[in-house]
Amino acid sequence: MYWFDYTILLLIPGIIVTIWAQSKVQSTFKKYSKVSSANNYRAFEVARALLDSNGLSDVRIEHVKGNLTDHYDPRTKVLRLSETVYNSFSLASIGVAAHEVGHAIQDAQDYAPLKWRSAIVPVANFGNNASCIILVIGLIMGSFDIAAIGVILFLGVVLFQLVTLPVEYNASSRAVAALEGGGYLTREEVPQAKKVLDAAALTYVAALLMSILTLLRFIVLALGARRD
Repeated sequence: MYWFDYTILLLIPGIIVTIWAQSKVQSTFKKYSKVSSANNYRAFEVARALLDSNGLSDVRIEHVKGNLTDHYDPRTKVLRLSETVYNSFSLASIGVAAHEVGHAIQDAQDYAPLKWRSAIVPVANFGNNASCIILVIGLIMGSFDIAAIGVILFLGVVLFQLVTLPVEYNASSRAVAALEGGGYLTREEVPQAKKVLDAAALTYVAALLMSILTLLRFIVLALGARRD
């Protein structure tokens, strides 16, 4: 006789939204990767100019491998641009590069949500790795108290995803304003670059939804251990 964990059905909406968000960002990036900037700027040139104009000449830009592996590291003050972005003239790449500059500016200005997110990272990583293990131990032992510890640990993951939203949306807002105000993109090009950033933001919304649904599932499982 086979046993089926019906609580996994709780994750279906999150899985659907995640797949849709990933598809949306890939298709949008691909679309605007084919549209070159009228001003003929490369993504890394725009990033360098935006950093310098904001007094961040000490922030280095590195060329890294991968597709859309772009990120800003606040620990080393390094902005890393992927192979598909670094030398590209496309609106998509320029938008992504400007978004990462937005994070560098947040860091320089001590943007509170960014500081909160950085502080939560160790807790979220530990919770992500340990919560499921502890929950399963609690279920095997029939101990609600142990299972509840797993639930509590996973709260760190949910909190991290929640704080990530304002950080990412704010970085995108800064990027759009900088690209338009600095004249790096034309008035017609700015909305197109914004579409790329808006699509990317959907992946963070999907991640938050998935973490909330996973937390709900963990709670249901833990309550089952108490009944047992």
